[in-house]
Amino acid sequence: MDKVITGALLRKMVVSGANYLEENKEYVNSLNVFPVPDGDTGTNMSLTMKSSVKELNLCTNNDMETVCDAISKGALKGARGNSGVILSQILKGFTSYFTNLKEIKTMDFANALIEGANVAYKAVTKPKEGTILTVIKAMANASVKIAKKESEMEGFLKQVIDIGEEALAMTPELLPVLKKAGVVDAGGRGLLIILNGFLKIVCGDESELKVQFDTDKVSADSGAPKAGNANPEINYNSLSDIEFAYCTEFFVININKKTTVADIDKLRETLMELGDSVICIGDLNLIKVHVHTNQPGVALTHALKLGELNGVKIENMLEQFRALKVQNEPEELKKIGVVSICAGEGLAALFKDLNVDYVIEGGQTMNPSAEDIAKACDSVPAENIFVLPNNKNIILAAELANDLSKRNIFVLPTTSIPQGISAAIRIDPELSIEENKLNVDETIKGVVSGSVTYAVRSTSIDGFKLKEGDIIGLGEKKIVTKGSNVSKVTEDTIEKLMNDEISTITLFYGNDVDPVETGKLVDTLKEKYPDLEIDCHEGGQPLYYYLISLE
Repeated sequence: MDKVITGALLRKMVVSGANYLEENKEYVNSLNVFPVPDGDTGTNMSLTMKSSVKELNLCTNNDMETVCDAISKGALKGARGNSGVILSQILKGFTSYFTNLKEIKTMDFANALIEGANVAYKAVTKPKEGTILTVIKAMANASVKIAKKESEMEGFLKQVIDIGEEALAMTPELLPVLKKAGVVDAGGRGLLIILNGFLKIVCGDESELKVQFDTDKVSADSGAPKAGNANPEINYNSLSDIEFAYCTEFFVININKKTTVADIDKLRETLMELGDSVICIGDLNLIKVHVHTNQPGVALTHALKLGELNGVKIENMLEQFRALKVQNEPEELKKIGVVSICAGEGLAALFKDLNVDYVIEGGQTMNPSAEDIAKACDSVPAENIFVLPNNKNIILAAELANDLSKRNIFVLPTTSIPQGISAAIRIDPELSIEENKLNVDETIKGVVSGSVTYAVRSTSIDGFKLKEGDIIGLGEKKIVTKGSNVSKVTEDTIEKLMNDEISTITLFYGNDVDPVETGKLVDTLKEKYPDLEIDCHEGGQPLYYYLISLE
């Protein structure tokens, strides 16, 4: 077995870890403490790892520095949810130690784990034990001692993972909410699954590599591509230079039995007649095609004679060129812009009515990545961007977006849609950044948020014995009521969250709610709270019957 890890082997380890986590992400999701239908720790960590793999696929060599840079950069771009952000920081610290090495020995791996743990802890304002942080720290602390006695990478990793399993088993003792739910920390489990994917490669098991890329065809010492001119001289006022408008790419798979190598050559010749920039390579197992043409349909039809089509991608280069023209026109930037995150057409429309410049579709179960948020901010013509995460699991990714964006991003710590709406109302583009931040902080403190959804598993938590399918009402931090009727549970949730300072009740109903039933509920609330203002909007959000705002 290998005593050291090369850049090529590290590449394979990350791909294996990513694929192994993808296979087990639903299991990791099932470990989320609250039995609500948005447990997404496994999904967020998997998407973060996939982003690293995507960046690795762009690498032209297996030089250690290049591989490490791709792993770290990819994880940063794809980081989403608290678990994904923390994982990205572990990988950032982990790979930073390897960058200047030609090969990794067990002691190097141990020191890298220590650096990964340190960077991850620093990324979290208030680190909480009993989480993925506890697991990485335990492995890091033990790894140096293990490395002193174990030079074989396989034996070293097995012992480190065993330490991680022991730490994971202790997480319910450190975090009472885990113990009540009868689960271990989901993020810690996800991390150990990734490391087990690493171990598979070290042991010679490449079953998790699948067909993402062939590392054997990448030269370990080949040079990286040279950067081109960042500002080439292009006439953005003319589209006439583009002779063929559609960049067409696809694979031909499941090749017909009658197809021959000569047929592949004939397809290449036909494509050259249809356009330019032709690539037609492969064999009787798989053919890759790329062509610039004005007749993409004709190109696809000819290819169909050889087999089945897969991975078809047709891009309009004229439109891309127009976009480049727009991008290269000087921007006129306003002082302040706003980006908000939510799920549901009604909520998105409401935010836009409140002068939010860009609404990212996301929230529960679909946390946007740091790169998603950065791109949204970059699309807003403003020097400074306020971001409304509207979910506590998105705040860290929003903060990471600052490293990827050309704008100045200021994250307002809204943890719910009601807080986000109140914040959007309070933002005044005529005021300074600091004045707006102070005003929003003051505003969201006066918002009491609640929600109504359903239990996805049977469990006991917050003093309730839940069955799968029970309707549950949540406050900002815990379950406050349960029942079998959505309207009744919503009414009870409002009652539990009510206080003497509340003057307004606002409901946002989801896409699974009958508006007629909502109307009846509003009438009931008006009778029950005659002195309060009661408002209702179509939110269109998935999974949650109602989002509740009390102000």
